Amino acid sequence: MRSRALLFLFSMALFIFGLPAFAQTKLLRFPDIHDNRIAFSYGGDLWVVAANGGIATRLTAHPGVEFFAKFSPDGKWIAFTGQYDGDEQVYVIPSTGGEPKQLTFYPARGPLTPRWGYDNQVYGWSNDGHYVIYRSLRDGWHLSESRLYRVALEGGPSEPLPMPVSGAGSFSPGGNQIVYSPQARDFRPEKRYSGGTANVLYIFDVETHEAKRITEGPRAARDPMWIGNQIFYNSDRDGHFNLYSYDTTTGKTAQVTNYTTWDVRWPGSDRKDRIVFELDGELQVLDVKTGKATPISVTVPDDGVNRRPSWISAANLIEHAGLSPKGERVLFNARGDIFSAPVEKGPTRNLTHTPGAHEKWPEWSPDGSKVVYLSDQTGEEEVWVVAQDGSSPPEQITSGGHAFRYHPKWSPDGEHIAFSDKNGSLWVVTVATKKVVEAAHSTESTIWD
Repeated sequence: MRSRALLFLFSMALFIFGLPAFAQTKLLRFPDIHDNRIAFSYGGDLWVVAANGGIATRLTAHPGVEFFAKFSPDGKWIAFTGQYDGDEQVYVIPSTGGEPKQLTFYPARGPLTPRWGYDNQVYGWSNDGHYVIYRSLRDGWHLSESRLYRVALEGGPSEPLPMPVSGAGSFSPGGNQIVYSPQARDFRPEKRYSGGTANVLYIFDVETHEAKRITEGPRAARDPMWIGNQIFYNSDRDGHFNLYSYDTTTGKTAQVTNYTTWDVRWPGSDRKDRIVFELDGELQVLDVKTGKATPISVTVPDDGVNRRPSWISAANLIEHAGLSPKGERVLFNARGDIFSAPVEKGPTRNLTHTPGAHEKWPEWSPDGSKVVYLSDQTGEEEVWVVAQDGSSPPEQITSGGHAFRYHPKWSPDGEHIAFSDKNGSLWVVTVATKKVVEAAHSTESTIWD
């Protein structure tokens, strides 16, 4: 009997420990927190999960995207930007789920390229919870000119906030001041940008209309959150986006997080003592009193349709096309791979098969036997060469790249390849030895042609 009992316990242990664990879901975006719940976007839909993690619950399922979720101060509503009728408008939904209610109807600008983001972007609520605060391009002459508006929870016309040009904004606890950024560069891909349109933060007095700048330096300061007598914001002044705090009583700034690998992205607060943000596609919750951030594990129970391998037409996504020396085949890149297709008869060949990398600028060798192209499969853009018929694996020709590289060209004898880079250099590599030399350098601009 004892042996049977031990065998049973052993079998149960194998069963229990053999069960697959719930995996951490990646690409969780635009989070916000209230009490014991976190709202976020995943796969273009809104989800909620317990503040300490767990299995998420879906709130929306429309084919368009729903994002920028913000809890109302009482936690009963979630305001968000949605594409239910084609363009982006402001909606609210009960935080426990239900039918979304549209609040704005002025036609959105767009569709816009990714660097410009989205119109009617929700940023939060008024302190009393009667109004949703959002950014609109409706009055901007240029896409870089936007303004914050408020619209009542019950609906009706939108009213502009007093700042003439503004991106993100957050009210003070008393409601008589707003910390805001005149710029709106939320979706710009440039890291460590130090130009004249980098986000800066001001405190704006609603009654006197006086503005006081609170951030210094050339790097961006964005995503302001006013909590008590502190203003938290996101900046890449140290090379990576991290959270900083500005004390409104002393005027002193302190760094709160110190991440050196991944950037802090899209922080949202409960206006009390916690901030939730995205880091490496996962969520972290920061206790503003201790400065300690805790990662939370979130599982989104979807069926993974968007992650399944699938066939996608590249017909309307072709770039950098060129004829073979004899005019029999066409070379081009599409969706990050290099293809060779027949002009009349023959097979279409995928020469690279690297879905996790971006290949571009293919070029036939003078004798038509090889193809040169650029690929970032190592993490940096390098020069690669592959046989035109794909009969041998691609060969990496350069290494150590630290800047974007452009348009490789063969020498007439096929022994050298020239290419330029974003730093203004013109390089020549010998294919046989892989030796690279700098042929020229421009201090004014990139070398082309």
